[in-house]
Amino acid sequence: SMLTELFKKSRHTVVLTGAGMSTESGLPDFRSALDGMWNEVDPLQLASRDAMQYERNMFVRFYKQRIKKLKEASPHQGYYHLAEWERNGEIGSILTQNVDGFHQLAGSQNVAEMHGSLRVMYCDNCGEKSSSDGYLEDVLECQCGGFNRPGVVLFGEPLPLNAIHQAKVEAKKADLFIVLGSSLQVAPANVFPMEAKRNGAKLVIVNEEETDYDKVADLVIHDKIGNVLADLAEGKALSDKRK
Repeated sequence: SMLTELFKKSRHTVVLTGAGMSTESGLPDFRSALDGMWNEVDPLQLASRDAMQYERNMFVRFYKQRIKKLKEASPHQGYYHLAEWERNGEIGSILTQNVDGFHQLAGSQNVAEMHGSLRVMYCDNCGEKSSSDGYLEDVLECQCGGFNRPGVVLFGEPLPLNAIHQAKVEAKKADLFIVLGSSLQVAPANVFPMEAKRNGAKLVIVNEEETDYDKVADLVIHDKIGNVLADLAEGKALSDKRK
C-alpha cells in the first residue's frame, strides 16, 4: 500500500495521536466520560482551574470517574505496533493529545504528552508527584497540606512547555508525519502537521471523519486506526520477506 511505501522510505517518522486512538480501546471520550452523571453540566467547565478551586467536590467526582474508566480499559493492538516500530528505530517519536498514558503502557518511550497525563497526580502546592490511583482511595491531600490534582492540563492552564518544545523539534525533523485519530481542531496539535509539511515531510491523516487538513495531506485514510496499523504491520512483514 502507499502507506507501507511511505513508511519504508521514511528515515524519521513522527506520529500524532488524538481521541480516536483511545476510543478504539473502549475508553469513553471526554464528553461521554460523564456517563449521564450530570446531564446539565458541561464537562469543559468541570475540567477547569475554576472548577478545581470553586467546585471541588464535583471536580473530584469527575476525575475519579475518568481514572476509574482508565483502569477498566487497556491499549489496543495498534499501540503495541507503534511501540515495536519505535524499538526498531522505524518511528522517531509520538506526540499525543491524549491523557490516558496508553502509549507508555504499551512500551513507547519517546512520547510528548501535550495535555499532561491522568496516570499521575501532583500537589498543586508543592508539586510532589504520585500515582493517580490515590484518587480512587480519596488521597486528595498532600503531606504538605496542598491539594493533589490530576496531572492533566486544565482549561485556563498553559500547556507543558517541555512537551510542546519536543513536539516542535520532532515535527521539524520528520520526513513522514502520521496523524492517528485527531480531528486537528485544537492548537497546537494542528500546527505540527503543517510544520512538518513545510519542512518537506509527507503527511498522512488517518481519521474516521474528514479534517480541515485533508486537502493538504499526501494520503488520507478514513478507517479504524487498528485496521490501518494491522495492515501496515502485515505489509511490512511481506516486504521484509521479499528482501
